[in-house]
Amino acid sequence: MSILIDQNTRLLVQGITGRDGGFHAQKMQEYGTKVVAGVTPGKGGQDVFGIPVFNTVVEARKVTKANTAVIYVPAKFAKDAILEDISAGMDLVICITEGLPVLDMVEIRQVLEQSKTRLIGPNCPGLISPGKSKVGIMPGHIHMPGSIGVISRSGTLTYEVVYNLTMNNIGQSSCVGLGGDPIIGTRFVEILDLFMKDPETKGIVMVGEIGGEDEQIAAKFIKEKVTKPVVGFIAGKTAPKGKRMGHAGAIISSADSSAESKIKILQEAGVTVVDCPDEIPAIFLKKLR
Repeated sequence: MSILIDQNTRLLVQGITGRDGGFHAQKMQEYGTKVVAGVTPGKGGQDVFGIPVFNTVVEARKVTKANTAVIYVPAKFAKDAILEDISAGMDLVICITEGLPVLDMVEIRQVLEQSKTRLIGPNCPGLISPGKSKVGIMPGHIHMPGSIGVISRSGTLTYEVVYNLTMNNIGQSSCVGLGGDPIIGTRFVEILDLFMKDPETKGIVMVGEIGGEDEQIAAKFIKEKVTKPVVGFIAGKTAPKGKRMGHAGAIISSADSSAESKIKILQEAGVTVVDCPDEIPAIFLKKLR
């Protein structure tokens, strides 16, 4: 199995007529994802790589039965794109766009809570269920089908973790990039729960970083609910307090949001925390014998 996306996912690409949207629509299509529609207001009737373009999400969904949307539009239009997806009843929305204002996400979160739509992102690389479907910008060729679920706040570190797993012949069930902004749609706990319910996921990698309290909340959930082995990595050990490092949410605002504090809390919850991502494969080779 896989979580969130699979071979039955029917994908709609918002911003498909732009440079990034068109490029990644083609890459997702080449991977085997069913890209059934694109949406760019005012450009309905066109097609991109054989993918029909519509003016609205409602129209695209009615014609193509799309159930998932991925967003490649500028930050100033991203809020409206997400709200349009929620209004249209999309099951899953993945927002690749970075730079969304925090107040936009506050409004989006309020609307999400009254809907059935799940949002991944913003400012995320998307997700992939190897061999079945990929949505976003993750490089498909470094993944291989298998039994390790990967969740990460960092796109680049996701790729490093996956590459090391694949090079050691350890495949992945699904890999989810949550995004590094202070307010995001889906967090660690929700994906941990999905991996726990997936019978084909035998182990989990969790990649966190400084800032916020998502890792602390996840640690409590792991201690109480997760029975599968979890290996963790926390980025930002050398980051100075009060200085943002990379992601908008990666800033130490208190002692509890430092890398050292998060590592300790995760270890107390039973997570094996590594110093470097390349240590992860050896741990799973032992745990899953």
